[in-house]
Amino acid sequence: MNKIDKVFEKLNSSKNKAIIPYLTGGDPDIDRTLKLMQFYAENGADIIEIGVPFSDPMADGPVIQAAMERALKAGTTLKSILNLVKRFRRNYDTPLVLMGYMNPFYAYGLERFCKDAKEAGVDGILTVDMPPEEAEEFVSYQRKYDLTPVFLVTPVTNEDRILKIKKYATSFVYFVSVTGVTGERVSLPADTEKKLIEIKKLINMPTVIGFGISSPEIIISFYDIADGFVIGSALVKRAERIWSSTENARDFENFFKSLAFACHKGRIA
Repeated sequence: MNKIDKVFEKLNSSKNKAIIPYLTGGDPDIDRTLKLMQFYAENGADIIEIGVPFSDPMADGPVIQAAMERALKAGTTLKSILNLVKRFRRNYDTPLVLMGYMNPFYAYGLERFCKDAKEAGVDGILTVDMPPEEAEEFVSYQRKYDLTPVFLVTPVTNEDRILKIKKYATSFVYFVSVTGVTGERVSLPADTEKKLIEIKKLINMPTVIGFGISSPEIIISFYDIADGFVIGSALVKRAERIWSSTENARDFENFFKSLAFACHKGRIA
């Protein structure tokens, strides 16, 4: 059983939910990314999702696009992110999922990337723009090196495609709550709960929800049906304010802790 499976097994036994903070690797630089990863690991993160910077992140809204631009401007590469993972692994065991686009992975070399990712300490790979119909080769390398392939499921993903995803996915799937890009939202669409229930019945594995998760209130509203929550733009935006010295770090820390409390306790602190 891999580390990600163990996370969901433990949470399921305690009826708690996974909190999965997202950050963009290299934003605003590698050293500060490492400090942020360490903070998350020390304050309740069950899995950490690291975005691989890409020049055309089509699924991401303005907040994460800006983070990727900052990371690329700082010279971040896929190799430097793997080195970042190695540094993190010296002291922390929190599972890590790399979230990125096929272009950088393909340019690196798919098998070489999987081998190097495993050696660095990566646990899973989410390829945003890889449809299940074209996933066989990349997934075969991920399985060869004991990496978890993670797939996105959207509100418009039909049953046939969900079953194709089920063929390749392991550990969990990531339900995108909206038909749009990443970003903070006050609430999620009215049919989100219905769609999430349908997907869970078909996929029969832990399902986390992301895109628009921005408050403990949203977490609580889906607590009974989701297995975890990915928080991206809400954290990236607040972290950027710290880097630019316009927000106190304590406010950011308290915000994350409030999200972790909601995930692990099922109530608002």
